[in-house]
Amino acid sequence: MIYLSGKYTSELPPEVGLMVTPHNRQKVRTGRVWAADNARFATPEKYSDATYLKWLAAQNNARCLFATAPDVVGDHLATLQLSVPMFAPIRKAGYPVAFVAQNGFDDAPWELFDALFIGGDDVFKLGSQVPGIVREAKRQRKWVHMGRVNSYMRLRLASVIGCDSADGNHIAFKPDKYTPEVAQWVERIKNQPTLNLTGEM
Repeated sequence: MIYLSGKYTSELPPEVGLMVTPHNRQKVRTGRVWAADNARFATPEKYSDATYLKWLAAQNNARCLFATAPDVVGDHLATLQLSVPMFAPIRKAGYPVAFVAQNGFDDAPWELFDALFIGGDDVFKLGSQVPGIVREAKRQRKWVHMGRVNSYMRLRLASVIGCDSADGNHIAFKPDKYTPEVAQWVERIKNQPTLNLTGEM
């Protein structure tokens, strides 16, 4: 399980990566794993495909886990409409492309993307449907990521259902206090046996 922080601090352990967006002023750090989020959810009025692709082209993609295709929070069909035309351009830019699963998810064009990002609201993210979605994603040999993970219990849940990575902005609220806390979460997940519900060994 890889945890990606939306905030970098000098005390961040090397095994904790970064979630970088065009708008969070986060920088890609040499040697540290990271992922790119389009940030359309936060500022849809500022988002454009062209600007996002230009920003991706300016980054060092060597240790990037994935770059998300544009999505609409809570709306699977609208996300499909925005995402599908961007899968190929993101791949052409040199990134594994992630499709964001949202409320209403029923299926996905699995062959067109490389990673599945579990988005949506809490009702969806914490609901009974998501473990099955993760199982199918792993059957399709996709990397699976869960967004908005800001507690140990949610990180544990992501690990139990089979996610490969997760991200959150917990550290941003109180960096001095929460950086060591997140480091402890990651260490606990690494050292505690996990019941994996994907059925994989």
